[in-house]
Formats: sequence, C-alpha cells, structure tokens
Amino acid sequence: MAVPDEVSDELLRLARRANVDYASWRAYARVGLYHKQAELKALESSSRVMRHFLPAIPTGLLHVREYAIETLSPTVDSDPARDVLRAVRARMHRQAILDDTSRSFWFLMTEQAVKWRRASVGAMGAQCAHMAKVNRKPNVEIGIIPQGVQAPGTPMNIFVVYDDRLVTVELFSGEVVLRDPRDITQHLNLFDLFWSHALTGDDASAFLTETAEGFMRQRN
Repeated sequence: MAVPDEVSDELLRLARRANVDYASWRAYARVGLYHKQAELKALESSSRVMRHFLPAIPTGLLHVREYAIETLSPTVDSDPARDVLRAVRARMHRQAILDDTSRSFWFLMTEQAVKWRRASVGAMGAQCAHMAKVNRKPNVEIGIIPQGVQAPGTPMNIFVVYDDRLVTVELFSGEVVLRDPRDITQHLNLFDLFWSHALTGDDASAFLTETAEGFMRQRN
C-alpha cells in the first residue's frame, strides 16, 4: 500500500529528530563532569578513527594538567558548580588511549585555538610543547590552519566525528549529538576541506614548538 506523501514526510522528519540528541552542561554538572569524561572514554574506546575540529581551543585529549584545570573551571556566574579536580583526573586518565596504535586521531586546530591565552604563559608554553610531542605519535595527526591562509569556509564550532557513525558538536550551553548519515557526511566533508589548508606533520610540530618557545620567552 502506498504511503501518502505527507505521511512519509512526517516519518522522515521524526526519524531525523530521533537522530539528534542535546545535553546541557548544567545537566552534566549535576551528576559530575567526571561522568562526562567517562562517557567520552567509552565513546573513544568504541571508535577507530576520531577527527577533532578545534577552531577555539585544543581538546582534552591534548591537555596538560594546568591547562585542563583552567578549561574545566567555571568562567561566568551562570556556569554550574563542578568538581574540577576530579574531572581533571578523569581527563588525564583518558589520554592513555592515544597510545593505542589500533586507533587513529586527527586534531585540526586554527592558529587562534593554539594561541588563545586560556591559561598562564607558562601553562600555554607547556601546552604547545606537549602537543608538538603528541604529534610525533604514529597514530596521531595534528593540523594547524594559519591565520594568514585564505580558507573557503568559516570555522563556526567545535565538532568531533567518531568513525562514520556520529558527530558531537559543542555549544556554550551544551552538546549536540548527530547520527543522521547526511550530517555525518557534511562534517566529514568540512573536516577534509579545512584540513587541506592546514600545516601538518613536521610543519605543524615546528609551529607548535616555535609558539611554545614564544610563550616561554614571555614568562622570562
């Protein structure tokens, strides 16, 4: 029996809605942000290829401890209270997965994300030096889009693509999870587009090392 167009359209609309989840940071804070770290660890453990698009800040898998403390601490009065040190410990524990060479990690950052003063100059220098070191891992690729490069897209928000099955998108208020294959394809295409304009390999490591040295000079 043929399904009327208006019914099929409504079913497709409902299916697309079912493929989108949203959780606020307030909800995560109520149960403890360390639970979010455990959720991320489980997601990473079930994935083989992870692509992080980071236009604003390096992701937790790349953080040194002091930088992690700064990024997990409340910043405005409306931010929910959270157990920062417990969340930091969970974030540091997650980083062991970077040594699992059966998994591939791609981290794509803008120059702004690398240089934004999110912590003290000493912590910033340590953060950049650490990322240069991580970039030498055989299963890790770091790309950096310099500010002077003309790119045909706008880096609107942080997103992570896990294999080809879901995308997480970070907002100020929370996180959106997308499972619609069209949304996943869109974000994979965006990642490839921006990656094609990035410094990679030794060039990315040299950029990070030079930036780290610049922050260290400011401290002295």
